[in-house]
Amino acid sequence: MSKNVQNDLFSLGIHAIDEIVYNPSYKIINKEERLEGLKGYERSYATNFGCPNVFTGKFTGRSPKDKYIVKDDKTISTIWWNSENYPNDNKPISQNTWAKLKTITEKQLSNKKLFVLDMFCGANTGTRLSIRFVTEVAWQAHFIKNMFIEPNENELKEFRPSFYVLNSSKAINTDWQEDGLNSENYIAFNLTEKIQIIGGSWYGGEMKKGIFGLMNYILPQKKIASMHCSANADLDGKNSSIYFGLSGTGKTTLSNDPYRYLVGDDEHGWDNEGIFNFEGGCYAKTSRLTIKSEPMIFNAIKKDALLENVKILDNNIIDFDDTSLTENGRVSYPITHIDKRIKEKSVAEHPSNIIFLSADATGVLPPISCLSYGQAIYYYLSGYTSKAIGTEMGLTETQATFSSCFGAAFLTLHPIWYAEVFENKILKHKSKIYLINTGWNGKKERLSLEKTRNIIHQINTGSISNDKFLTIPYFNLQIPQLLLENDLDFYDPRLSFNTTEDWDKNALELAKKFNDNFQKFRSLKSDLADKYSLFGPQI
Repeated sequence: MSKNVQNDLFSLGIHAIDEIVYNPSYKIINKEERLEGLKGYERSYATNFGCPNVFTGKFTGRSPKDKYIVKDDKTISTIWWNSENYPNDNKPISQNTWAKLKTITEKQLSNKKLFVLDMFCGANTGTRLSIRFVTEVAWQAHFIKNMFIEPNENELKEFRPSFYVLNSSKAINTDWQEDGLNSENYIAFNLTEKIQIIGGSWYGGEMKKGIFGLMNYILPQKKIASMHCSANADLDGKNSSIYFGLSGTGKTTLSNDPYRYLVGDDEHGWDNEGIFNFEGGCYAKTSRLTIKSEPMIFNAIKKDALLENVKILDNNIIDFDDTSLTENGRVSYPITHIDKRIKEKSVAEHPSNIIFLSADATGVLPPISCLSYGQAIYYYLSGYTSKAIGTEMGLTETQATFSSCFGAAFLTLHPIWYAEVFENKILKHKSKIYLINTGWNGKKERLSLEKTRNIIHQINTGSISNDKFLTIPYFNLQIPQLLLENDLDFYDPRLSFNTTEDWDKNALELAKKFNDNFQKFRSLKSDLADKYSLFGPQI
C-alpha cells in the first residue's frame, strides 16, 4: 500500500518523500508527536488527563478571511460567492493563483516524512466521502484520526480517495499582496481537482470544517440534507432528535442527554434512510469545563484525546478556567469515548423532533415555541441567536446574529438550496419542530438550564401536547398551554418584563431585525423565500 500511496502523492506533485507513516495507530502517533527535536507548534505537551495538549499559535479558530475557492466552469454558477449584497466566506481565486499556492504546498511536503491517513466522512456507505489526508505534523494526524471515520481492514484494501487534504501548515505565501489575497495564509479548495490545501494555519478545525463545506456542496445537489447540528436518539436509533444552534446556544450540552444516546455532536446528513453522522469523533469546547457542567465531555478527555490551546500549569495540570490563550480551547476525541452513543454505527431513523436553539438576549422569545412547517423554514433560513451585553469585550448592547441554516460560515451553496431540501424532508417525514430559547428573560437573567433540559426531555418523550396554545403577538409563536399552567411566569416571556409595553418595545425591535435580515432572500425572487417570508414576524 505504501508504494501505491507514494505514487499517488507523486501524481499530486509531492516528491522525494523520506517516509510514509500510513494510517498509524494511536500508539505510533503518540510516539511520533513526542519525539525529541520537535519545535514550535509541532510539539505536544503531556497533561494530567493522560492525553497531549498542543498549541496552534495565532490561529485558535478558523481563518475565514483566508478561505478561497477556485472559480471555474464547475463552480461559477453553483457556489454561493461572496458579494457586496451577500457577504460570506466563499471568495474566488483564479486557476493561476491556485496553481501557485498548490506549488507552495507541494514544495513544503516534499522531502519529508509524511503522515497519510485514509478516512471516511459520513457513516452511510452510500453517500460517504473517501478522503486522503496528508500532513507532516504528527499531532495533526492525531486530530484526523479522532475526527473522521477510520476504514476497517477490508475497506482499507479497497480504499480509493475521492478527495485530498494537503496540510502544509508550515508554508506561507510571501507574494500574497501581489496575488490579491488577504494574507500570507491560505485555505484553498479546487472542487474540480478535488483538493483542499492549507498553508500558514495550524488550527485543526480547518480540516474538519473544510470537509464539512465540501459535504455541504455535494449532498444538497443529491437532495440529501447536510446539516450543522447535533443528534441523539433512543438506544435502538429510533425516536431521534436533531439540534440546530450556533455557538453558545447549548447544541452540545443539550444533545449530551443522560436519557438518550448520542448520534453525533456537530455535523449530520439526512438521506432516504434517516440521519447519519459525518464524523467519527467530537470536537468540544473546554472553556471553564467542569465534570458537573459537562460530565460526558469531561470524562471523554483521556488517553487518545487531543487538547488544543488549553492552559497548562505546573506539574502538567490543565486549567480549563484560564482562557487567557483563547476562549476557543478545544478537545477532540473519538466518539467511542462516549459511553452513551449509538454503538454499531452513528446513524438513526428519520428525526421525530427538530429543535432550533437560539440564545435570545432580548428576553422576547419564549423558552419553547411549537413551529408550523412554514415557520420552520423561516427560522431555519434566519438562523437567529444573539450576544448579550458583557459576553464579549467591548459589547455594550445586545447584538442580534443571523446565520442561515444555523451555519452560514460553512455553506458553499446558496441557503435556498438547503432550505428546499430541508422542506422536502420535514414535509415527507412529519417531524415536529420547536424553537427553544436558551438565552435570557426580560430581567436579563439567564434561563434555567435545568428547566431547558426538562423541556427537551418532554419533547423527546412526547409529553408536550400540541393541541392548545397561547400565541405570542407579532411573532405568532405558540406556547403549549399545558406548560403555561405549570409555570406561567417562566414560559410567558412578557411576564419577565416590568410592563407589557416594555416587552412590546423589545419585540418590535427584534421583529424588525428579523424582517430586515430576510429581505436578502426575498430579493432573489425565489418562490420559496417569498412564500415563507409570510411566516416571519408581522408588524
